[in-house]
Amino acid sequence: MEGNNNSEEAAAPGAWERLGDNTVENFRIFQVRRTRFRHTRENRESEFIVIDANDWVNVVALTPENEVVLVRQFRFGRHDFFLEIPGGMIEHGEDPVVAGVRELREETGYEGTTARLLGSVHPNPAIQSNTMHVVLVEGARKVGPTSFDINEEIETSLVPASRIMEWVREGKITHSLVLNALFFMNDWLESRNGPAI
Repeated sequence: MEGNNNSEEAAAPGAWERLGDNTVENFRIFQVRRTRFRHTRENRESEFIVIDANDWVNVVALTPENEVVLVRQFRFGRHDFFLEIPGGMIEHGEDPVVAGVRELREETGYEGTTARLLGSVHPNPAIQSNTMHVVLVEGARKVGPTSFDINEEIETSLVPASRIMEWVREGKITHSLVLNALFFMNDWLESRNGPAI
């Protein structure tokens, strides 16, 4: 509550010490474990569920005409189609930029002239241990065929970068990690060109 400075609200949260892990289930793309923690200040213990997955990469690919490469695909969690940017799982030990370039090529057939890391976020640190990296690819052009995974069907489209935040506001793009990536892109464009989007 604003203006309330009692000592209980002002106290910093205490840290938790991890005591041990027990794998509950190992799936193809993630594993679930029970982890026991002890609160270091109050000396109490609790068990928490943690999802371990490889790190992920999302790719903001800009064409020479300053268009963003978008993909549309069916998502089983929501049982619907979603407009997104290319992305996927990073292999163990793989550099996020290398993974981004690979995912862009596999999902869209596009390659760029340069690629760099724009930033990183933690998808849901309450229960997930992984990181999602945002890679910017410039000069993206269609150079070859796609290479989908067995259950992937992806439609590629282009939208002017100047309209992408309008699409976000209109609810055309709702995937939260894609929104993170587009905000990174918007900040990068503003730092290069000044506020315009």
